[in-house]
Amino acid sequence: MLAIGIDPGTATTGYGVVQAAADGSLTAVAQGVILTPAGLAMPDRLVMLYEELTRLLAEFRPQTSAVEKLFFQKNTTTAMSVGQARGVALLALAQAGLPVAEYTPNEVKQAVAGYGSADKRQMQEMVRVLLGLNEIPKPDDAADALGVAICHLHMDRTRQLIERGS
Repeated sequence: MLAIGIDPGTATTGYGVVQAAADGSLTAVAQGVILTPAGLAMPDRLVMLYEELTRLLAEFRPQTSAVEKLFFQKNTTTAMSVGQARGVALLALAQAGLPVAEYTPNEVKQAVAGYGSADKRQMQEMVRVLLGLNEIPKPDDAADALGVAICHLHMDRTRQLIERGS
């Protein structure tokens, strides 16, 4: 199964595309970031984000998707802009006809590192190990998005095993 994970933001949105084999092994297919210029008006930034996500979805044709949920932020301006980016990502994924899952940062950490309070370095190292990479993926937003995709694939595999056992 091919999954895309999204770590949303208006300045930087990370994406990671991960392939899960039948045996449960994972392979990184693509990762990167979508950058929007700070001086650009918010509606134009959101259009850029939408267009680039749509292009990525057409290029990689994932079968499923996951987006990191917004967690509480002290800075309401940041929270609002991340929320707008999340909305654009959810729209692009839904319009592509993809099933969309949403996970909190703690759920991603638990699924990837086995510890819901894992720090950024632990998460990056586990993403590297789980995907068999020589180096930690860069930039951080891309590594985070790969983690979201890994989380989703692990959760989906678990769900399928439970359904088969019922």
